[in-house]
Amino acid sequence: MRLLFDQNLAPRLSIDLADLYPDSAHVRHVGLERANDDLVWRYAKAGGFAIVTKDDDFRQLSFVFGPPPKVIWLRLGNCTTATVEATLRGRQSDVAAFGADATAALLLLSKIHQP
Repeated sequence: MRLLFDQNLAPRLSIDLADLYPDSAHVRHVGLERANDDLVWRYAKAGGFAIVTKDDDFRQLSFVFGPPPKVIWLRLGNCTTATVEATLRGRQSDVAAFGADATAALLLLSKIHQP
């Protein structure tokens, strides 16, 4: 699954996670760092990306328009980039299943709790 990381996430995630999510990008890397949500949505749809975001606006768009694109909504609160990366690595099987489900529009990922 190709991921498009929203502005509210670190640009290096597309590189750090390339082993699991090849051909992913960050909005900054594709010239959309100042784009509004509609433009990011259309870019992701046209390019076959799922949008990864902490932004509630994309969650709302997923309900209104449905897929594509799919939206991975990170509900992690204030956290480090390492936590975001660990979450996407640890939930890779959930992300893959989400990508394979043609009808699924939104995947909510929260922090992995370890005992």
